Amino acid sequence: MGVLVDLTRCVGCRSCEAACNKEQQLPAPSAPFDDLSVFDRKRRPTEKAYTVVNRYETTKAGGPVYRKIQCNHCNEPGCLSSCLVNAYTKTQEGAVIYNPKVCIGCRACMVACPFNIPGYSYSSAFNPLVKKCVFCYDTRLKNGKSPACVEICPQETLTFGHLNDLIKIGHERIREMPDKYIDHIYGEKEVGGTGWIYLSGVPFDKVGFDTTLGNEPIISNVKEFLGLIPMVLAIWPALFTGFHLLSTRNNNDPSKQGDSHSYREDAKPWTN
Repeated sequence: MGVLVDLTRCVGCRSCEAACNKEQQLPAPSAPFDDLSVFDRKRRPTEKAYTVVNRYETTKAGGPVYRKIQCNHCNEPGCLSSCLVNAYTKTQEGAVIYNPKVCIGCRACMVACPFNIPGYSYSSAFNPLVKKCVFCYDTRLKNGKSPACVEICPQETLTFGHLNDLIKIGHERIREMPDKYIDHIYGEKEVGGTGWIYLSGVPFDKVGFDTTLGNEPIISNVKEFLGLIPMVLAIWPALFTGFHLLSTRNNNDPSKQGDSHSYREDAKPWTN
């Protein structure tokens, strides 16, 4: 399953943010959802907001363009491939979900994500968590329902359905209204394809999309770097354990204590 996002329809009402906040039982935002001053700066998802809407000023007639940002639920998730403890799962419904019970807080997933999505919770030093959009999996998706943000959108900016069907719908809109849309569906092929795909009336790089990612899954580009992480995590504990054992052994070995020329009272005197 996936979602087709038509940026030409979004009016920046932030209803999707409010619906996500309620559905996922997140903390109340610092600014109410009808406060449009949040558009004065560019935001990204955090541990307290799994989706945000940003405003982009463009030269196109008709005013600014608004873009909803959340986890794109990649077909080949870099976060999943980079996770050392298998905290991530790509469900058969298409959601990339996260199990906080096995997370060790290494944040490799944050390095691997090409869209800079996972947020890190610093609210507890003893319970570090990575938080992001989960496609409303537990409360909706696995029961065949659309995500809360899709259901509430008053402009039908978001279309929920089977991903292959959504790609066809996207191409049909482009074909029928070539003057309205850029001839590209962002996410159809980027980084191996994503569950959330986008139509736009302006070039994607003008509304904050990274257009340099290519079509290969992101893990193909970062696997060498990420391969160092488990090695480091394995080597350093072993080294520190070795230092500790060596120190303990030296402290307990009488032959390693005191002056190296210490003598025994029963030793015979040196003779030629």
